[in-house]
Amino acid sequence: MRLKNKVAVVSGAGSVRPGMGNGKATAILFAREGARVVSADINLKAAEETADMIRAEGGEVIAVQADVTREEDAKRLVQTAVSTYGRLDILFNNVGGAYGSTGLKVTEEEWDTAMDLNLKSVLLMCRYAVPEMIRNGGGTIVNNASMAAFHSHGIYAYSASKAGVVALTRCLAAGFARDNIRVNCVAPGLMDTPLVADIMNEKRIRRVQERVPLRRHGKAEETAATVLFLASEESSYITGQTIPIDGGFSIQ
Repeated sequence: MRLKNKVAVVSGAGSVRPGMGNGKATAILFAREGARVVSADINLKAAEETADMIRAEGGEVIAVQADVTREEDAKRLVQTAVSTYGRLDILFNNVGGAYGSTGLKVTEEEWDTAMDLNLKSVLLMCRYAVPEMIRNGGGTIVNNASMAAFHSHGIYAYSASKAGVVALTRCLAAGFARDNIRVNCVAPGLMDTPLVADIMNEKRIRRVQERVPLRRHGKAEETAATVLFLASEESSYITGQTIPIDGGFSIQ
């Protein structure tokens, strides 16, 4: 087991709709690999659903309701993990979404909401997780960015905020390497997850078949496998990096 005796917090561990999202898949995989998991989500029912799936496989988990765009919730989430399991080793910052109107139609409120959801949430969780990791002698943080950080995207706020996640990841990696804390990113491309179920139509499927070398959507389980690699000792000499999970889309 690659995460035996580790304690892992997964924010956004529930799914917004039925199915397997990146956070849910990662929380389940972490537990299979021996981690004690804190399944956190703004929707407690969704967090509990993920926790129930972990318990059904014999894993150890608690579910916590938290809006990690709020500092008091981020602080409480980390404190709950530590008070329950005694330590914090792994953090997967998975909260995010393509929020806002397209182009310059984006409103000020939409812009601020997207920045809070996708970028500020990472900062707030790291603010409270990092000191706990330092006390334990180190840890690993994985942030969920997006290939939209590197390509033109119609929802400007989404693209800009995810680019911010990539930049923040590099800053954190450089700032805390001496404390034995590694910080990396995953950047999913065109994925088949509950978050995009409402736009999963023939046009999108055709676009994937034409533009993605592997000619299919990615799966949440494939994101989870990459997050596991970055969270485990298998990636012990990797920090500050962003790993595309895009079926080769970025090599075109």
